[in-house]
Amino acid sequence: MLPTPTKFTLVAGKAEGPTRLNAFDNALLNAGVGNLNLVRVSSILPPAATYVERVDIPYGSLVPMAYGSIVSSETGKRICAGIGVGISPKGYGIIMEYSGEGTARSAEEAVKQMVEEAFRVRGLHLKEIKVKAEEHVVQETGAVFAGAALWY
Repeated sequence: MLPTPTKFTLVAGKAEGPTRLNAFDNALLNAGVGNLNLVRVSSILPPAATYVERVDIPYGSLVPMAYGSIVSSETGKRICAGIGVGISPKGYGIIMEYSGEGTARSAEEAVKQMVEEAFRVRGLHLKEIKVKAEEHVVQETGAVFAGAALWY
């Protein structure tokens, strides 16, 4: 078993690239996590994890992350991704991610609603929601990314 993360950071980025993978990679760089090895996880914020504004860990680190992303080659299409974290008074929380067509605002609203629903079905009181989102109008091949990095 891996150690339980003690910190979390919300990140979001957008970019263009010559290929779909390059666009995604460039969006990761724009979000500040492009030089890390992301390990995709499901959506539970560890108990007592504290919010930190920026990820500050060595390049190449394995970083658990819940995230949403989308890549498109449809010129003129507006794409978005959002991440939301709900925190309970019990110290742990729920992470929800979204990606699709739309604005950063629509992504924020979507993740807020998903966080509220996740708390409702668990019978938890929602103390606080943190949200971050990004949008991008595709020029050739564009990507957006939003994630919750869980680290130590």
